[in-house]
Amino acid sequence: MKVLALASYPIQAASTRYRVAQFVGPLAERGIELTIRPFLDAKLFESLYQRRVITRTAFGLLKSAVMRFRDLLAVRGADVVFVQREAMIFGPPLFEWLITRARKIPMVLDLDDATYLPYTSPTYGGLSKTLKWFSKTNDLIQWASIVTCGNRVIADYVISQGKSAVIIPTVVDTDSFCPRAAPQKTDIPVIGWVGTHSTYQYLETVFPALKRLAREHRFRLKIVGAGQERITIPGVEIENLSWTLEREIEDFQSFDIGLYPIVEDEWSVAKSGFKSVQYMATGIPFVTSPVGACAEIGEANATHLIAHTEDEWYVALGRLLADGNLRQRMGAAGRRHAIQHYSVAVQADKLSEAFRAAVAQ
Repeated sequence: MKVLALASYPIQAASTRYRVAQFVGPLAERGIELTIRPFLDAKLFESLYQRRVITRTAFGLLKSAVMRFRDLLAVRGADVVFVQREAMIFGPPLFEWLITRARKIPMVLDLDDATYLPYTSPTYGGLSKTLKWFSKTNDLIQWASIVTCGNRVIADYVISQGKSAVIIPTVVDTDSFCPRAAPQKTDIPVIGWVGTHSTYQYLETVFPALKRLAREHRFRLKIVGAGQERITIPGVEIENLSWTLEREIEDFQSFDIGLYPIVEDEWSVAKSGFKSVQYMATGIPFVTSPVGACAEIGEANATHLIAHTEDEWYVALGRLLADGNLRQRMGAAGRRHAIQHYSVAVQADKLSEAFRAAVAQ
C-alpha cells in the first residue's frame, strides 16, 4: 500500500515529526510505504512567526501554495492520502476537495489539536482569522474516511459530527527518548520547560509560584523555545534557550523537574498532553495542570504531581525540590509507564489499520 502524507509543517514541527515522520519505518515493516510532502519548508517555518519578515513570509506562502498543487501528480499513485491537520495552512480546503471529490482517493485526517475552534494567533492576531478559514476542519472531517485523533476530546467531537475516530496519542521512540546516561554534575536542581512561542503564556502562569520558591530553594529554571529575548523572574536564575531539533532530547534529559502548566479553556482542553509523554520517557518527574488529556496521561502522585492554583504549584514543586529520592522514584515510574502505554509500535498498528480500513471503505 502507498500512502501520501500531506503535512502542514516540516519535520522541525512536533506534529509532523511525531505524528507522521516517525512512523515511516514502522509502517514499512507493516507493508505500507509512507511518503511525506510538507507544505512549509524548514526555512519558511523558521520565519513564519517573525513579523519583521512578514513580506518575505507572504511570498513564501504563495510559492508553497503553488508547489502544493504540483503534489497532485504524486496523488495519482497513492492508495490513501494522509492529511496532518490540513494540506495548506491558509485558505479553503481546495486541495483536499480535489483529492476526495474529484479524484475519489480515500483520505485519513489526523487532528492533534482542536483546529475546528477559532483561534487567534499571538503573532498575527486578527489577520490569522481572516486567512485561516476555520470552517475548513469540519469539511475535512466530513470528507475523511477515518479521523485519527490525538486524544479523547477531539475524538468525541469527530464522533459528534457522525464520523469514525481512532485515538492515536502522540508518542516518542522510547529508545531515543530515554533518561540521561550519567547524573547531573551539579547539586542545583534544574526545573525545565520546553515549548513554543504560543504556549509560553501557559508557563507565565507559574512565575508567581517560582518567585516564592526561590526564597526557600536554590534551583535553576531552564526555558527552551519560548521565543522571548528576555525573561526575568525576581530571585530566579534563568537559562533561556531557543529550541533546536538537534538538542531536543538533550534538553529534556537536562531537567530534574519538568513543568507542564495549561490554562483551562476550550482550546487547551483539547491539547494532546504530549509533553507529559516526553517527560516520562526521559525519566523526569513533572508537575502539570490536570486539564484535558493531561488528567489522563500517567498516574498522578506516582509519575507526576498535579496543581491548579499558585499555592498548589508552590507546594508540589517544593516537594520535588526538597526530596531527591522522590524525584528519582517518580522519574523511574514515569519511564516504566511510557514504555508500557506509549510505544511507537502499538500506535503504528492503529495507524496501519486506519489506512487499510480507509481503502476497504
